[in-house]
Amino acid sequence: MKRIFTILLALLFSASGLLAQDDLLSMLGEEKTTDYATASFKTNRIINGHSIENTAPGVLDFKISHRFGPLRQGVYDIFGLDGASIRIGFDYGITDRLMVGVGRNSNEKIFDGFFKYRILRQSTGKRNMPVSLSYLIDGQIKTIKFSDTERDNKFTSRLFYTHQLLLARKFNKSLTLQVMPTLVHRNLVPTRDDKNDVLALGVGGRVKLTKRVALNAEYYYVPEGQMTTNYANALSVGVDIETGGHVFQLHFSNTNDMTYKGFITETQEDWFFKNSEGRMLSGIRFGFNVSRVFTVKKPKGLE
Repeated sequence: MKRIFTILLALLFSASGLLAQDDLLSMLGEEKTTDYATASFKTNRIINGHSIENTAPGVLDFKISHRFGPLRQGVYDIFGLDGASIRIGFDYGITDRLMVGVGRNSNEKIFDGFFKYRILRQSTGKRNMPVSLSYLIDGQIKTIKFSDTERDNKFTSRLFYTHQLLLARKFNKSLTLQVMPTLVHRNLVPTRDDKNDVLALGVGGRVKLTKRVALNAEYYYVPEGQMTTNYANALSVGVDIETGGHVFQLHFSNTNDMTYKGFITETQEDWFFKNSEGRMLSGIRFGFNVSRVFTVKKPKGLE
């Protein structure tokens, strides 16, 4: 019994010593902390699709995006500038984990809205998490007039939905890679042989060139057998330029759509393709996103 009592006392004093040591380290500022990965991308978009980044709580991100016609049209339409489509959007950070957004697209007069929730955040130190993970749900309403007004046109035929997981890792200060498993649901499809649910896999990344300039790329692969029309896979590359409160994203792509159902399931042309006459053509288009942030609500303690 004395031996057990002696052992318990020894353990008690050892634990007390460890607690005192932790308190001392804490007082000296040497307590182990959690370091989270930040600035994996410059904005919450890679190019067309979302990045792992969230808009900060209380911050409004105003976005203006343009997509132009094919460069192959030449001087006649100023290398595609005459064929512009535009999206105006507003993204807002509610918490560290949750952000929302709405937008209006000139192409098919689509209104879109989304929720994005951060599930995991890459970190080291006290908590070690090798990747970041977010879940996105996006809805789109096509408001353009029905082409055939004589048939029984239903409102539900205008609706499209997207579910997406964003899995990313920032390997170092310069390189970030992201994988995006995606499901696009279409209430109305062209033929009976087309599937309402289309699965796609997106990959994207960023290479930081300087403090304010980064190179981005994004590609969405749609496996065959889901759609009767032989659509192209969307490939985009571009440059991000940060200037204070603005981020300019200049890029080249083979899609002119800025909605998930558009650039994933309806991209018309590849970067390079042959027409019916066997002539080699290019589907490359220029486009840009402009992002401007405004602090609507300051975090507590900074007011």
